[in-house]
Amino acid sequence: MRQWKIGILLFNEVEVLDFAGPFEVFSITNYPESNVKPFEVKTVAQTKETVRARNGLKVVPDYCFADNPNFDILVIPGGYGAEEIEIHNDDVVGWIKDQMNKVTLMTSVCTGAFLLAKAGLLDGKRATTHWMDIDRLEREFEKVEVERGVKYVDEGSIITAGGISAGINMSFFMILKLLGEEIARTTAKRMEYDICF
Repeated sequence: MRQWKIGILLFNEVEVLDFAGPFEVFSITNYPESNVKPFEVKTVAQTKETVRARNGLKVVPDYCFADNPNFDILVIPGGYGAEEIEIHNDDVVGWIKDQMNKVTLMTSVCTGAFLLAKAGLLDGKRATTHWMDIDRLEREFEKVEVERGVKYVDEGSIITAGGISAGINMSFFMILKLLGEEIARTTAKRMEYDICF
């Protein structure tokens, strides 16, 4: 029973459901009739200082850039902190770009797509983001093929999700992709979440 290491990036003014939604989905997933969890989910930030998410939620990251392990999957959430602050942070953008060489799957939720685009990871690829920011993504990153009206876009090693709650849909799609429909549906039922594949 394989276990994937999932890292979820945190930063000040990160949208709460962008990171908490995927965290919840992956954290409660189990292999059938087993207590073995397919995913080990951890948070990572540039430093280990407490992160102040949107609307004041405080979160202490598990790792910082200096000590994070090699992740199999990375989730880049969005929010004001992504689109207006971290997009100008060369250390964060550089770290994301470097992680692409290490992970099996790079993902984004909401305006986390801007950080992937800034790192050049979406050049020549299809991607989506929050509907309020989709025109900006298309305008500022002309090499990205922007898709509208979808919950997520699968480009193989990169998956981008639409706004906020779409990260939950993307997470279930990832479970389907990695572990199959039975585990995806069982996890969704546990969360009382309606999924459509």
